[in-house]
Amino acid sequence: MERSEIIAWLLEGDVAIQYQTRRDLLKEDPDALSPLKARIATEGWGRAFLDRQHPDGHWGRAFYQPKWTSTHYTMLDLRNLCIPATPEIQKALGIIIATCKGPDGGINPSKEIKQSDVCINGMFLNYASYFGIAEADIVSVVDFLISQQLPDGGFNCRLNRSGARHSSMHSTISTLEGIRSYAEAGYRYRKTELLEIERDAQAFLLEHRLYKSDHTGETIHPGMMKLVYPPRWRYDILRALDYFYSAGFPYDERLQDALDLIKEKRLPDGRWKNQAHHPGEVHFEMDPAGFASRWNTLRCTRILEFYDQL
Repeated sequence: MERSEIIAWLLEGDVAIQYQTRRDLLKEDPDALSPLKARIATEGWGRAFLDRQHPDGHWGRAFYQPKWTSTHYTMLDLRNLCIPATPEIQKALGIIIATCKGPDGGINPSKEIKQSDVCINGMFLNYASYFGIAEADIVSVVDFLISQQLPDGGFNCRLNRSGARHSSMHSTISTLEGIRSYAEAGYRYRKTELLEIERDAQAFLLEHRLYKSDHTGETIHPGMMKLVYPPRWRYDILRALDYFYSAGFPYDERLQDALDLIKEKRLPDGRWKNQAHHPGEVHFEMDPAGFASRWNTLRCTRILEFYDQL
């Protein structure tokens, strides 16, 4: 398929795919795309997610149960659709802030574990910032995340529980996405520190060439090379590259191995598969596993075009 045919195929997809295709691949004026973006809340996947909210403001059984139909992961899905901040979303954010703050200031759904989880808080900062939560409501989350950075530049959710000494790719990418969303939303509280932390955490991922041991050069885990949507809390090379793309990060040779892997996974017709799903309950499937995926084709195309690798 030629690029124009791939674009046409993407534009036959859900309105969220249409919006991001026009924004990222066709480079259309964001202001002119506002009516299209608004439609994400009234039709397709966006409306289907919103319709599954319970009267108490939650999805699933609570903030974090079950995976992947809980409020937390539904909000993350909604953020990734680029849906506007609807009343349903604002209601859920208010409930999270009112009921899920832990003693350390982080968002913590557990009644038994007192230490908040850095992955959850990175993801929360991501969608809460995108949806325009009041800055005062996330000050303590920012403080908590800053307190969890490891000397190697990244993050690990076990630091405040069992004393981790090496950062986790999973925790680091969730925190990076949160910091990027926070910065783009225009918040000012400790922003300079967060941007310094972002650079450190980027360097941590780059030191590992996005998926390799910094000691042996071997692949850290084969799952990191699978192209999966939605990624949930799990790290993979496509999620990492999409973050670097979203941050406008200039080409760095340490990205090349991951870029080459993405190119190798391209189908003969120019599209990409959704290679797997992370097991768990879902509201519905956006892209079935094992078939050409609009999400992955969109993400891979914008990344490779940005880095002039297509």
